[in-house]
Amino acid sequence: MTSEAKAMETSKHSYAAQQSTHSFSVSNIKQHAELIAALFSGILILIAWLGGGMLSNPAEITLYVIAFIIGGFAKAREGIEDTIAEKDLNVEMLMIFAAIGSAAIGYWTEGAILIFIFAMSGALETYTMNKSQREISSLMDLQPEEALRIHNGTEEVVHVSELAINDTIFVKAGERVPSDGEIIKGATSMDEAAITGESVPVSKEIGAEVFAGTVNINGSITVKITKPAHETLFQKIVQLVQSAQSEKSPSQLFIERFEGTYVKVVLLVVGLMMFVPHFAFGWTWQETIYRAMILLVVASPCALVASIMPATLSAISNGARNGILFKGGVHLENLSHLQAIAFDKTGTLTNGKPEVTDVRFRKGTEQEMLAIVTSMERESNHPLAQAIVRYGEEKGVTEHVEVNEMTDISGSGVTAQVNGTQYKIGKAAFVGADAAHQFEDGLAHTLASEGKTLTFIADEHGVVGLIALKDTIRTETKKAIQSLRKAGIYTVMLTGDHEATAKAIAKECGINNYVAECLPEDKVHEVKRLRESFENVAMVGDGINDAPALATANVGVAMGEGTDVALETADVVLMKNELPKITNAILLSSKMNRIVKQNVVFSIAVITLLIISNFLHVLNLPLGVVGHEGSTILVILNGLRLLR
Repeated sequence: MTSEAKAMETSKHSYAAQQSTHSFSVSNIKQHAELIAALFSGILILIAWLGGGMLSNPAEITLYVIAFIIGGFAKAREGIEDTIAEKDLNVEMLMIFAAIGSAAIGYWTEGAILIFIFAMSGALETYTMNKSQREISSLMDLQPEEALRIHNGTEEVVHVSELAINDTIFVKAGERVPSDGEIIKGATSMDEAAITGESVPVSKEIGAEVFAGTVNINGSITVKITKPAHETLFQKIVQLVQSAQSEKSPSQLFIERFEGTYVKVVLLVVGLMMFVPHFAFGWTWQETIYRAMILLVVASPCALVASIMPATLSAISNGARNGILFKGGVHLENLSHLQAIAFDKTGTLTNGKPEVTDVRFRKGTEQEMLAIVTSMERESNHPLAQAIVRYGEEKGVTEHVEVNEMTDISGSGVTAQVNGTQYKIGKAAFVGADAAHQFEDGLAHTLASEGKTLTFIADEHGVVGLIALKDTIRTETKKAIQSLRKAGIYTVMLTGDHEATAKAIAKECGINNYVAECLPEDKVHEVKRLRESFENVAMVGDGINDAPALATANVGVAMGEGTDVALETADVVLMKNELPKITNAILLSSKMNRIVKQNVVFSIAVITLLIISNFLHVLNLPLGVVGHEGSTILVILNGLRLLR
């Protein structure tokens, strides 16, 4: 990419961030304007009502008219604009008709109160939207705008958008990291709460990765930039949550489709109500029109419309604050319906790094042989070799034995000359066909049955040692699987490992079932099979090979430390690789769905009760207004509980 192209790309992302911030600022201004207008409208209504005996009739009506205009302007404009744009009626239009109708039959006070409470509920709804957006706005404020770049031995302060890959920056204690990178000098502790939701600081040394937006607590570090500012993990979090907030859940989409039809039905029934009762039941014209206006108010589905979105936005914000990113309300809603979860093994259930579990040498002291093996394995980049080197260093091997004629045979092992002796390290078939049988009590067979990978050491006279390694399961894996099984969720592990290893890991984790030797296409096939048996299935993974299966499942869950492809494909991201957060996400989903159901049932019950009370002549317009708008405010407040 040319420098001009890079500049354009950076400018584009910077503009997007500015637009997001600008959008929040506009929304914030809107919230305060709506609140001020509603309160001023309320004051005018109070003056008109208290001065009813002292003010002339025209003066009183004038105050009410001003209250109508000030309190109802924002909602009226919103309703008219939406009706023109979507060519469909909405709740705001019902409120406009109800207020005008009330004034038309002389009930100025009731109509003004309707406008006042409707304006207040609108301001509260805007507050709810802003509250959820504030989580993202506060996140965006965490990334510094400037960085101290070291260039040709000199320090210069530059905007983060000017940082390029391989640039070197200096981060002092107490400062936030401006972009993702790798520590090349120094050591410190990092507060990564903005990324993972975890408040406990994480120790970082040379070679460790650091993320934009995290806080360098107690040591100055030099960092080599590994990602441009607009591609950092921090920016991905912001983009994911912004996208999630704009995506509506199936329930919300249904309510919005239902709203247009419902409004038309209400207007039709109100139109009939203005004439039919007069002729059918002998009501007076004034009573008939009065009851029709009350029906117009109480039958409006304001509370029903507000039952879902505030709760969904609150839950998404709650998750983001605690290291669980939902890419949309639909995925959040689906989580509580899961019946089965498929897990990748490496990096998901396990740590993804093999560790030495057992060591046995048949000749010489363990320390001597470890020194030879460690020196040989230092020459290899294989993960098993690196694990053996780590083990040797933990056991105090500091001696570097001279290694000659080192040869790496891909897929089998290594050979080398050490102290005049030829050594082989690798698989049984590589070092000697009967290697596994040269240990007493069937040790090699026992270790292999436990899912461990065996590495044999041999010299010119035969096998001299055995090292067993295993990709250990995460400390929290058992707890997570146990909680999922308690919730009645079927669990299965999909892995490319051999049968023995897969069986041992599945047993240790407590998983219901496992499928071994899975290629990426096999994982997709297994997820499809699960979907035939279970209605809703999730897939949890972290690698490129998991991406197709993540896309196939009803809900794809990616580990936050996984590959970019997995993060892009998944529907839910666990920012810190903690499997118990899956249970937390499911509980949050269940709580959100429960609150939504409460809101829907409550709002329908209130509407039904108010309509019946109106027909029975036990409800007047002020009580109808209070009951209708009060229920709307209550369902919004109920949804806000999810922010806790």
